[in-house]
Amino acid sequence: MPRFFWLRRDEATATTYDGEVDAAHRWRLPGVSCHTCGATWGGAGHQYPCVDLSQLSERHEFEKARPEPFPEFARLRELVRPFAPPHATLPPGTAFGSLVGRAFGKFGPFGWWGSSMLLVRRASLELLQAEGVRGLLGCRTELRFRQKDPPELLELQIEPHGRLHPDCIPPDEPPPCVTCGRFGLARPDEPILDAASLPPELDLFRLGNFATMIIGTERFKEAVQRLELHGLTFRELQTR
Repeated sequence: MPRFFWLRRDEATATTYDGEVDAAHRWRLPGVSCHTCGATWGGAGHQYPCVDLSQLSERHEFEKARPEPFPEFARLRELVRPFAPPHATLPPGTAFGSLVGRAFGKFGPFGWWGSSMLLVRRASLELLQAEGVRGLLGCRTELRFRQKDPPELLELQIEPHGRLHPDCIPPDEPPPCVTCGRFGLARPDEPILDAASLPPELDLFRLGNFATMIIGTERFKEAVQRLELHGLTFRELQTR
């Protein structure tokens, strides 16, 4: 039976690796004001840093964060869809392009921007790929360091696949909005993965219906620990 692990920041290494990032992706879908469910929102966990919108003539429409009525949001989403991976759902707030901004402090093999975006040194990524870890896509960043000889940090494009199992979702939880797709689920205390939905070809992915959760396989965990690449903790999750 395959084993899967929820990845989070290793706070025990925070005193050694104190790197921080003050940055944003170059482009972003707007949030949405939905006429069906009444919510105004933009999601998190959907980032495509390797997707380049520089050839899109309307790219300036994706440079300012703001909510839009659903019909206008849907129009803008169709403009970027040809540039995105074919399976991408592109919810409100989806980000594209390089991470642009400043970086401070000392970064280890892995670094975090916020709680759900994972940075990696190029050398660490190459070691993992040489170990046979599958599906790792490193995208260049545009981070400015004040120090000499700054590290080459890449952002991992970790795409959503798989789902939480219905058994860990409260039975009275309203279904996703039929118009905008908003699913107001709070993260379960004991997440369970839907085994049939998990991608067999990837060792690192986000959950499709809870994209701020980054999931790694046992192969990924063992490679990280064997190579002593610090910055991550692993919590094994049930599958069903």
